[in-house]
Amino acid sequence: MIEIRFHGRGGQGTVVATILLAKAFFQAGYQVQSFPFFGVERRGAPVEAYVRLDKEKILLRTNVTAPDHVAVQDQTLLHSINVTRGLKPGGWILINSPSQPADLAPFAGYQLAHVDANQIALHHRLGTRTHPIVNTSMMGAFARMLEMPPLDAIAAAIREDLPAEAQRNIEAAREAYEEVCLLGRIG
Repeated sequence: MIEIRFHGRGGQGTVVATILLAKAFFQAGYQVQSFPFFGVERRGAPVEAYVRLDKEKILLRTNVTAPDHVAVQDQTLLHSINVTRGLKPGGWILINSPSQPADLAPFAGYQLAHVDANQIALHHRLGTRTHPIVNTSMMGAFARMLEMPPLDAIAAAIREDLPAEAQRNIEAAREAYEEVCLLGRIG
């Protein structure tokens, strides 16, 4: 079983990202679960959402406390939340950032990747300059990082759930897939 935790802020599409990612994995032949965890429900507040996938039926019905991988949709969360909490050694951390963090010490023992999802979202007119919607960009980068699900499955999930904005979101996912910087294991 693979468990994934997404960190984001209200309004960034964090919950939608996990739902679409779960649908893409389902199309790729996996059993899936996707669910959010909300603290304060307001725009800009920290949000967590989870995806669980396996080739076998998933019987577990608990929160994800020891994820295999983590995605951070807002790099400012690195200063206020321990995004590595419970992360399994060697797991991937994907950060929405134009560059790698200045201090890599907190990421020792994990694999690190980053992508400028904000810029990609703005390039494809997803959200506004002050509130880019980065979820589909992060999904594309995540797919490249894990080498799954296939980009076609992500595009199909986007077409199904975001028909009015499908093309721009698919293009953002593809661009992030190409642009993600995979740093690999730190330390």
